[in-house]
Amino acid sequence: KAEPETGTVVGVEALARWEHPRLGLVGPTEFVPIAEQTGLIAPLTSYVLDAALRQVREWMDEGRELSVAVNLSARSFLDTQLALEIPRLLAKHNVDARLLELEITESMLMLDPGRAQAVLERLSRIGLTLSVDDFGTGYSSLANLKRLPVDVIKIDKSFVMDMAIDASDAAIVRSTIDLAHNLGLRVVAEGVESHRSWTRLTE
Repeated sequence: KAEPETGTVVGVEALARWEHPRLGLVGPTEFVPIAEQTGLIAPLTSYVLDAALRQVREWMDEGRELSVAVNLSARSFLDTQLALEIPRLLAKHNVDARLLELEITESMLMLDPGRAQAVLERLSRIGLTLSVDDFGTGYSSLANLKRLPVDVIKIDKSFVMDMAIDASDAAIVRSTIDLAHNLGLRVVAEGVESHRSWTRLTE
C-alpha cells in the first residue's frame, strides 16, 4: 500500500500460500475452504496473524513502521475467540493495534448484517483498522456501510486495472472515492499495475 501523492509505501498485505511437495504453490481459494470444512481455519488464521505481527515487529526494530493487512475468512470473522486472540498476539509481539488491519469482504458483511455489526464493533474496540475488501463486487452500498465501524474500503481491481482506458471504470472509481471520503472512510485502490492507472488515481 502506497500514498498516491508521494509513492511512499505505508503498508503491506499478508498473503498465505501453501507450498505442497507435489502440487507446487497452492493458493488460498483452494485450501481455505478445506480448512474451514475441517475445522483447521482457526489455527491457520492464528498462524497467519502471528507471522504477520512478527514481521511488523522486525520492521519496527529496523526503524520502519509499516501496517499489515490480513484477510479473514467468513468463519474466522464470526469466530468469537478472534477478539480474544488478537490482543494476545499484539501483546506478544509488542505491536500497536493501529498497525494491524483486518480485511473482510463485502459479501461477508451482507450475509448477516446484524451479526456482522456486532463482530465489527467488538474488533473495533481493540483499536485495529477494519477494511472492506473487493468493494463494488457485492450487493452492499456505502449507505449501508456508514452504519458499520469500518475504516477503509478497497476498490476491487476489476474497476482499477482498466480505469486509464475505460471511462466507465474511471467514473466508478472516482465516484466511490468521493462517496467514501464524504463518509469519512479511507480508500485503497487494488490492482494498480501501470503508471497510467497510478496517475489517474493521483488526479
